[in-house]
Order: sequence, then structure tokens, then C-alpha cells
Amino acid sequence: MMRLDRILANARIGTRSQVKKIVKAGRVKVNGTVAPSSDIRIDENTAEIEVDGMPVVYEQYVYYMLNKPAGYITATEGSVPIVMDLIDEAARSMFPVGRLDKDTTGLLLITNDGPLAHELLSPKKHVEKEYFVSLAHEVSQEDVRKIAFGISYDGEKYKPAVYKKISDTSGSIILKEGKYHEIKMIFKALGNHVETLKRIRMKNLILDPSLKEGEYRSLSVAELTDLRSSLQPSAEDSSNEDPEHIPAENQ
Repeated sequence: MMRLDRILANARIGTRSQVKKIVKAGRVKVNGTVAPSSDIRIDENTAEIEVDGMPVVYEQYVYYMLNKPAGYITATEGSVPIVMDLIDEAARSMFPVGRLDKDTTGLLLITNDGPLAHELLSPKKHVEKEYFVSLAHEVSQEDVRKIAFGISYDGEKYKPAVYKKISDTSGSIILKEGKYHEIKMIFKALGNHVETLKRIRMKNLILDPSLKEGEYRSLSVAELTDLRSSLQPSAEDSSNEDPEHIPAENQ
């Protein structure tokens, strides 16, 4: 059993606040009867729901692309500003896929699809993540070469990455692992300092350039289909992999 407002929000009828107004206006019917309130609980699998006479199909999973602003912690609860505060209709069952530091901006996937999140975060999947980075000092060609071969710093080995220069002090960097503060450590090892960091891509999911910081939207059918197709099982994937032991990235 699920609350009517959550079902309608999951079906992208509107935000939770918008849905409440729609129900209050008498525009929603459940099994042929006008819904008395938005907080009634119904069987999402069998109930026939209509909005303005049009049938509503319940969606088990919801997927949002968020352009995370600086100043927000990637968490589902807490007293400080968290990314879930930005999602108006966020249910407690939704969560961010991976983590971005408080000062890092950009692409963050918000969903309630645990299996998909597991695949995106699994080290065995080698999911590419691309970031735009601005730095305090110029990045030399020798620095680019070192990044491409992999860097060791403070007892930690970082796998080869791809850095593409945009200007002397900015560029994009593509990683296939998600070690804690990996990008910051890579450039620290090169005697540089990360000034700003923005994630612009995760696998083949690209941050919508029209989304302002703090804004989000549902993934399109094409985006979700492409993302799923890019995560086809490989021979080395283990069905017994424990999601509790998948490292949580922090960039």
C-alpha cells in the first residue's frame, strides 16, 4: 500500500505539493471515485487511477538528474543542507548514487533503484566519470603524461586517468574508479591545487547544460535506456558482490 500523492509524484504528474493541489481540486479518481485526499493509501499495483480522465501508470522506480550546487552534503538525512532538500517530492526511499563533496558541483543521479545504483558504483563495472576541473597552477604536458600512466601519492596508487586540457589551468578528467578525493589527491601529487570541481558525466549520462545549479529533472526514456544498455553484465561481474563493500566515491 502506498500514499496516493507519492504514486502520482512517481508517475511524474507533478511535485508532491502540486499533486496535493490536483487532488484537492477533485481532479483525481481512484477506482472511479473522486479521491478524498492525497494521503490515502491504496494498492499501487491494482488500483485504477485517473487524473483529468486520463489513466495513470504507477512507476516503481524514479530517476532524477540533479545539478548539485556547492554547499550541500550528499546524504539522505542530517541537520546541515543535504542534496535531498533540493528534491521537493523526495521520499525517504530515494537516495543519491555515489557522493560529491560539499564543494563539488554537477551531475548527481537521484533514484530509488537499488540494483542500478549498485551497478553504477561497482568497481567491476569501471564506470567512467568525467569532471571539469579548474586549478591553481598550469597543467604541463608532463603532468598530463603522469596522469595517463597513473600516480602514486601518500601510499595510495591511483589508476591511469585521462586529462584533456581546456586552458592552462582548466580541463576535464575522466576516471574509472572512485577513490576518496581521488582528483584532489592526483593534482596535489603534481604540486597543484583543485580550485573548483564539477561532474559533467557518469557513464553515458551527461549533465543537461540547461539545468541550473539546484535544479533537477526526470531522466528521459532515451537517457535511461542508454544508461542501462551501457551496463551490460560482463564475465567478471559477480552476482554475489556485497553492495555494502562497494566503495562510496567522494570527489
